[in-house]
Amino acid sequence: MKVVLFCGGLGLRLRDYSETIPKPMVTIGYRPILWHVMKYYAHFGHKDFILCLGHRADAVKKYFLEYDECASNDFVLSGGGKKVELFNSDIDDWRITFAYTGVDSNIGQRLKAVEKHLEGEEEFLANYSDGLTDVQLPEQLEHFHRHGKIASFLCVRPNLSYHMVSLDPGSDSLVSGIQAINNGSIRINGGYFILNRRIFEYIGRD
Repeated sequence: MKVVLFCGGLGLRLRDYSETIPKPMVTIGYRPILWHVMKYYAHFGHKDFILCLGHRADAVKKYFLEYDECASNDFVLSGGGKKVELFNSDIDDWRITFAYTGVDSNIGQRLKAVEKHLEGEEEFLANYSDGLTDVQLPEQLEHFHRHGKIASFLCVRPNLSYHMVSLDPGSDSLVSGIQAINNGSIRINGGYFILNRRIFEYIGRD
């Protein structure tokens, strides 16, 4: 099953971290967040990726074009540094499509732009490229198939220290309650989409 990853946004919330490094390429350990997301899907056997590129597309392309397997794998070096023997490999069986989908495009526009790369796929996976999970993907897929819907996504309880403020009905200033946002019933979109290709029937022009 193909995996569409949205990795072309401006990453405004990480601008203090870097003006030049796109959000998906911020590293965790030896590898960027994007790689960890891809590794998650590869773990469950989904290794055909479509990257929806935009802001700093060159950085994403360059990373994979110059990919160094030695950074996160054991190896033997010999021949005065001329010969490298890897004990295992990360991405040798991955297939990655790099598709430029614009700098200012929204998620729907990015998805529509790669529709041609999903020909023949009755269903596919999609995700943002900046969030990790330990959810069991086969269980999410089973849930999706059991309900027979067009789209599914993972919703999560926010792990934030913010508080939710309730206002009295008819008032825009009188506080009636305050509670920790992670103690209430609020859920946020955590990504990890499963989509039937009929989703394209619901994506309007622009």
